[in-house]
Amino acid sequence: MKPALIIVDMLKDTFNKHPDSFIAKEAVKFVPIINTMASVFRQNGFPVIFACDSFLPGDFIFEGKMKPHSLRNTDGAEVIDELNRETEDIILEKRRFSAFFKTDLDQTLRTLGVDTAVVTGIATHVCVLTTALDALASDFNAVIIKDCCTAHRQEYHDAVVNTYGRGFIAPLFRINTSEEFLKEL
Repeated sequence: MKPALIIVDMLKDTFNKHPDSFIAKEAVKFVPIINTMASVFRQNGFPVIFACDSFLPGDFIFEGKMKPHSLRNTDGAEVIDELNRETEDIILEKRRFSAFFKTDLDQTLRTLGVDTAVVTGIATHVCVLTTALDALASDFNAVIIKDCCTAHRQEYHDAVVNTYGRGFIAPLFRINTSEEFLKEL
């Protein structure tokens, strides 16, 4: 197995604009675990990728209920300072939920010889899930690390974990804890 750690949307706007929101409070709790995982990945020569919302003002996505956030070239679209980053890490700007949609992530993973996308971050029910499903649709194994992601509400997170954790497409797509996954490396 050659995995890549994909850290989705752990961005300053989420944490700085809404520090008292459920999603921000929950995400702060697993930052140390992501840092540990990233360190283990780097030590083993596996890539660490930060997939970051990078919207344009007036973007189509804001025509629904979603308010403008993580606008390209603003501090709000940057990875939070609490996450450790190294020069070899990849910053991937994305305009939609999945880190695969209209980005070069697929080609990047193939160039790096990756066969497994390990997905963490926010939000479990949207960007984390769509990234993991698109990894699978692109012929990569996909793993969601359930103690390293969260949603806007606990029940949204639990619904994804309970639905996809049943293993009906395992081992190609699975839900693990960070501890379970790190034991495999």
